[in-house]
Amino acid sequence: MKPLDGIRILDLSRVLAGPYCSMTLGDFGAEIIKIENPDGGDDTRAFGPPFIEGESAYFLSINRNKKSVAVNLKTEKGKQIIRDLIPKCDVFLENFRPGTAEKLGFGYRDICPINPKMIYCSISGFGQTGPEKLRPGYDLVVQGMGGIMDLTGSADGAPYKVGVSQADLLSGIYAVQGILLALLAREKTGKGQYVDVSMLDGQISLLTFQAGIYFTTGKVPRRKGNQHPTICPYETFQASDGYINIAIGNDKLWQQFSNLPKLENIKNNPKFSTNPERVKNRDELFPIINKIINQKSVDEWLKIFDEKGIPAGPILSMDKVVNHPQIKARDMIIEMPHPKIGKIKLTGIPVKLSETKGEPQSPPPLLGQHTEEVLKNILHYDDEKINQLKKEGVI
Repeated sequence: MKPLDGIRILDLSRVLAGPYCSMTLGDFGAEIIKIENPDGGDDTRAFGPPFIEGESAYFLSINRNKKSVAVNLKTEKGKQIIRDLIPKCDVFLENFRPGTAEKLGFGYRDICPINPKMIYCSISGFGQTGPEKLRPGYDLVVQGMGGIMDLTGSADGAPYKVGVSQADLLSGIYAVQGILLALLAREKTGKGQYVDVSMLDGQISLLTFQAGIYFTTGKVPRRKGNQHPTICPYETFQASDGYINIAIGNDKLWQQFSNLPKLENIKNNPKFSTNPERVKNRDELFPIINKIINQKSVDEWLKIFDEKGIPAGPILSMDKVVNHPQIKARDMIIEMPHPKIGKIKLTGIPVKLSETKGEPQSPPPLLGQHTEEVLKNILHYDDEKINQLKKEGVI
C-alpha cells in the first residue's frame, strides 16, 4: 500500500514545476494522467541536447510515473475529453499563465460544478493575484526578483542564479505540500479547494534569516560568496588539491577546531573566542585558516576532521555525487526500464516512509503512449469513437 493509492491526478502542467510535483505524487501511489499536445508534447521533450534515442534527458528526469494522453485542446472534442476526465479525478494540476486555463474553459470555477470535491492546483510565476500576476514565470527571472540572486555570488562579482532551477523545483515541492494538505482537509470536509502556488512566494519563503537581518538592522544583506552572514568560520577553504567546506556552527566546535595543529596561537585570541567576534573579525581570521588548510589535501583534512567530530565535507562534481556510497545507500540513484531506451538512471525519492514507502511506478512515457488505454479504461470510449477522434486529429 502507498499513501496516495486511489488518488488520480489530471495533469495539464508542463516543463518543470508542475511535472516535478506530479512525479513526486506518483512516487507515492497517485495515478498521473499527463495531458500533452499531440504536436510535440511537453516542451521539455525538445529540450536538449542531450537526447537518448530521441528522448530528451530533461524530460526523462521529471516525468516518471505518468500516463501520457495526447489531446488537442484547441478542438472542442479534445476539451470534452478533459471534461469527461474531471469527474473521475481527485486533483487538477496546471501551470499556465494566470487566465489561460479559464480561456480554455478549465478554470477553477468551470471545474467546481463538474466535480465539487476536486483539488485544483495552479502553479505560476507570481500567483493568481497582485500587479505582477501576468508576468511570465521563468526560473531565472523569479530567482532574480526573489532576492536569491542578489545574495548569491562573490562580494565583488556579479549576482548568480543557483545551479539548478530551484525556483521551479521549490514551487513543485510546495504544490505537493498544498495538494496533500487540501486532500487531508477534504477527508474532514468532503469539499475540494483551490491551491495557489507562486514561484516568487517560494523564493521569499527561503529568505528567512537574511530577511531577518534586514528587518532587524535596516541594512540590505550583501553577497558574501560562500561565507555565512552570522556564523564564522562557515565557508569554503582551499586545500592543496581542491576545495573543502568547513562548518563551525558553535563555540564548542570552535574549541575543537582551534585545538588542531598550527591553530593553537589563535585559540585564545579574544578576537576569535566567540562567534560574534569571529564574524566581526572574519577578514582577519579567514586568511589565517586558509593558509593552514592549504598545506594538506582535501582527503587528509577530512580524515582529521572526521576523527575530531568537526563538520566538513568535500565539494563533489556530478560524477562523484551520483557514485558516492552514501547516495547509493540511500537509493537516491535508481534504474528503470524504458520502452525505447532500455535502462535509464534517474534521481531517487528523498522522503523515506517506514511503512508506506514511495516507489517509482513506471518510466517516463512516450508521447501519447497511454491515450487509448485511458480513453478505454477510464472513460469507456469504444474503438469506433477512438478511431474517429484519431481521424479528426483530436488525439
